Amino acid sequence: MQRPRIGLALGSGSARGWSHIGIIDSLIEAGIEPDIVCGTSIGALVGAAYVAGQLTKLRQWAEAVTWREIVGLMDFRLSSGGLIEGKLVVEFLRGLGIAGSIESYAKLYAAVATDLITGREIWLQSGPIHEAVRASIALPGIFSPARIGDKWLLDGGLANPVPVSVCRALGAEVIIAVNLNGDLLGRRFETEPDAPATAEPVPSELLGRVLSQLPAAVREQAAQIAPRLLPRGPSTPGYFDVLANAINIMQDHITRTRLAGEPPHVMLVPRLRNIGLMEFNRAKEAIVEGRTCVEEALPMLRRYM
Repeated sequence: MQRPRIGLALGSGSARGWSHIGIIDSLIEAGIEPDIVCGTSIGALVGAAYVAGQLTKLRQWAEAVTWREIVGLMDFRLSSGGLIEGKLVVEFLRGLGIAGSIESYAKLYAAVATDLITGREIWLQSGPIHEAVRASIALPGIFSPARIGDKWLLDGGLANPVPVSVCRALGAEVIIAVNLNGDLLGRRFETEPDAPATAEPVPSELLGRVLSQLPAAVREQAAQIAPRLLPRGPSTPGYFDVLANAINIMQDHITRTRLAGEPPHVMLVPRLRNIGLMEFNRAKEAIVEGRTCVEEALPMLRRYM
């Protein structure tokens, strides 16, 4: 009896998306290998690493990365429609070997982005895979829009945070979806007793590099405002906190609506509420939670296999 074609829908969620790595590793160890991989935002990035055969390299980098190295990938340019231009991220992907054309890979792959003008979701299924990832991660307020063809594209999470519909359209018969935002609403700006401390604080270089892009005439005044971009106390939200929670609220509503009409066969919801929008240096925790999530869902997964 031939097994069904398996589709993996990897959702958006910024730094929480490192859990996708643990999820894919555990699925493969259990003998559940996806035939179709569709991703939105960070899901598009991890999914691209998987189909390109570079997931091990990405895992090793993510588990060892420091905040200083993360800041090194941020090419701040305030005139480009976002804080970060994204060229260094593209170079990083190509350096990992995530650079071939989507059509050249054995597994079907699609990255989801959003058209800046029309608001429609765009399925990127051809062309350089690193360019598709760059478009899918263009989070408003953080990354500048990406230009592909005649379109300016934004983060796919604005239109389809968990791309179940894309997997189904590409021929998946059993769809495993990963929702990274399922337990985020209600999160408060305070540290929970059992929450692990961040390995290292956000370095001053982050704000320093933003300020360096400003005209000298306004740099001094901006320097007084810049520290407010980060939380000022354990219960006070900063700029990135407000932006992150606003995006969480929006994506939660969109996800619930989309999944109500387009449900997957198995939904994985890692518990990641303590990992913030930009805490990419906490990959080990996210990867472990991804593995745990799969282990708990194995009885249900095996029913469909």
